[in-house]
Amino acid sequence: MPSRDAASAARRAAPTEALPPEPIKDHLGLIAEMTRVFAASHDAHTVAATALERITLHVGAEAASLFLLTDDVETLVCTACYGPVDITGLRIPANAGIVGRAVLRQEGLIIRDVRNDADFGSAIDAKTGFTTRSILVTPLSVGRDQLGAIEIINKASGDGLFSPDDLTLLETLGRAAALAIHNTRLTERLVAQERERHELELAAEIQRDLLPGAGAHDFPIHGINIPARAVSGDFYDILTLPDGRIWFNVADVSGKGMNAALLMAKTSSLFRCLAKSAEHPGQLLGAINNELCETNSHGMFVTMVGGLFNPATGKVRLSNAGHEPPLLFNLTDQSFTAIAADAPPLGIAAGIAGPDGFPTIDLNLNSGALYIFTDGLTEATTFGGGMLGIDGVRALIRDHAETPPERRLRSIAGAVKLPGQSLRDDLTLLVVEDNGPMRPQSVADVAENATAAGEIMRLRVPARADRLKLIRTATEQAARFCGAEAAWTADLVMAVDEACQNVIRHAYGGRTDAGDIVIDFVATVEALEVHLMDFAAPVDPAAIKPRDLSDVRPGGLGVHLIRSVCDDARFVPPPAGVGNLFKLTKRLGTQIKGR
Repeated sequence: MPSRDAASAARRAAPTEALPPEPIKDHLGLIAEMTRVFAASHDAHTVAATALERITLHVGAEAASLFLLTDDVETLVCTACYGPVDITGLRIPANAGIVGRAVLRQEGLIIRDVRNDADFGSAIDAKTGFTTRSILVTPLSVGRDQLGAIEIINKASGDGLFSPDDLTLLETLGRAAALAIHNTRLTERLVAQERERHELELAAEIQRDLLPGAGAHDFPIHGINIPARAVSGDFYDILTLPDGRIWFNVADVSGKGMNAALLMAKTSSLFRCLAKSAEHPGQLLGAINNELCETNSHGMFVTMVGGLFNPATGKVRLSNAGHEPPLLFNLTDQSFTAIAADAPPLGIAAGIAGPDGFPTIDLNLNSGALYIFTDGLTEATTFGGGMLGIDGVRALIRDHAETPPERRLRSIAGAVKLPGQSLRDDLTLLVVEDNGPMRPQSVADVAENATAAGEIMRLRVPARADRLKLIRTATEQAARFCGAEAAWTADLVMAVDEACQNVIRHAYGGRTDAGDIVIDFVATVEALEVHLMDFAAPVDPAAIKPRDLSDVRPGGLGVHLIRSVCDDARFVPPPAGVGNLFKLTKRLGTQIKGR
């Protein structure tokens, strides 16, 4: 039995198997270094080129290439290479060649002699002059995402043949490279998305600046625009001319996204620029059409309604180029008239409008309103889940006809804009209102309506509190026609307002749908008469008496006020015995001007 010292000596003389051979240590060092470089860099091309050089030299090969799949996964493109021939940019079908086979099977391949492989294509060698003898290739993938492959060509050392150890090394480095490429692509996408989000926010801000600001509550035109996404292909504009007439439009650009937004901005700018010199809407739309056709390269077009409104007359001249038919709403009988398009959209063909421009139509609003909207309203989803449609639009207009215009538009849009949900399409809505007696009138305008019998004007309105402002304005205009002083006019306005309130509250009982008030302003030689007629049940004039001023109870002082500022205020028999007729007379003290 050998001694303990002899056994120890034998162990010291035996080879040490715990220490790895030098090549394996070199492999581990290269793997560690390449993994660190892949993880630390975001420049995939530079890292790939460096890695290919290190791998090629380590394996002792002549050349190497990195092929990556295109987004449609149909083509492999050489994005980096190392060796005597530069094949960067080379494209091969993803299912062809030895590289394509490795990607398709998702397995590494050792091709010791390419002449014996049917998938080897010699066309590249013939073109470059390089001779391929053997190939080592490993696919690149992360999970189920296939990225491409790394190919090593012609081992120069030893017997000239690649070994399984070479393939193991390449597969290990390939996994690290695939992860680095995958992470780099994710980073690039995040950067691109952030850049796009910022650009969309900027574009949306620019679009908002292009829209007109909110007008005064009594301004005759109001609009609203709600984008379905960050940017909108819809727009509207309002432009007041020095003579008081007002240009307006509503337009919808075909398509979605940034191209539609850019065309929207261009069309909006053209409208504002060309409107200042255009004679009528048809001429303006024709000029915009020709400009768009000169530079429109995306096959896009614009539907547009353009109009010119004269607040002094309540008349609109309108041109419709392929847009949704606007609705003319008659406030008196709640009826609608649709204004169909009689011209094609803008941007399709130059010169189609002819020298006179697109066709126009003249409308008299007659104290009504004109509604113009995009298909984002008619095609919007209601709270019930169905499509609103044109009948739904009409119903919403009727339901909100009595609310102020800005709130009215928000209410109509709110009926289809579900909280927390986006619209299916951009929504734009604009209303043009004829304010009737509220619009400024000259003495000549009032005189034109006066009859030979001395009647200055007649006003018929629903017996509702929201019509009192119209009545007060009409009274002011009638007094102006008579040349009355401001204090005299203020007294008469107060008396007429009080009398009308009595009709609304007492004769009709405050019911908003009870009936109308007809007001005639009649000029005589010495006075202005105001005849207030309603169609309620007849009242007993003897029962209507002013209350004693010493009685501080609320109510009952209206009659006293009316009689204190008017020279005469009394009921007279109404025509045909229907309703009530209350006559107020206020003397001017001097002859009426022009009589």
